[in-house]
Amino acid sequence: MVCSITKISQAVKTKGRYNIFVDEKYSFSLDESQLLNLGIKKDLEISEEELISFKKESDFGKNYLRVLNLISYRQRSEKEIRDYAFKKRWDVEDCNRIIERLKKQRYLNDEKFAENFVRSKSNNRNFSKSKMKMELIKKGIKKDVIEQILSESDFNELDSLKNLLIKKLSRYDEEEKLIQYLMCQGFRYDDIKSTLDEIR
Repeated sequence: MVCSITKISQAVKTKGRYNIFVDEKYSFSLDESQLLNLGIKKDLEISEEELISFKKESDFGKNYLRVLNLISYRQRSEKEIRDYAFKKRWDVEDCNRIIERLKKQRYLNDEKFAENFVRSKSNNRNFSKSKMKMELIKKGIKKDVIEQILSESDFNELDSLKNLLIKKLSRYDEEEKLIQYLMCQGFRYDDIKSTLDEIR
């Protein structure tokens, strides 16, 4: 079965994308680079197999835009992108292509992600090294990468503990509960006790 591309028009809602009409009916959309790379133009005759391929390419382009929108709010790890793709039930091949393209465009880098995460949490001064490690592992960062970044960081865990203690001290009537809370945040018992003695 042969069909024909009868119209190409600029999308209204999404800048940089074009709606493709096949046999007078809307069929799929592509960005400008996809249009050029695929050689799509008005009056082009295509087979049913080519149409399926073009629609698949359209899905890839839309999904890539969704991921760009996602990382525009905050940097993401590779695992977070893969989890998002799995949740949306994207094709595995599409997901791999998106990951590869993000890395090529330098939008995705787990080492940079971990560096920025540690820097951010260090500035907040509420995190322990243990909690940072746990959070980064959850986000799919390799343990050796975490260890290297933490070792190179100027993060001072005792300063962080002291800052958190000052914030929380007035909220706890019992010292034992406060200590338990701080231990759950990944701080060591001995450090908690010595810091408590210091600020009291």
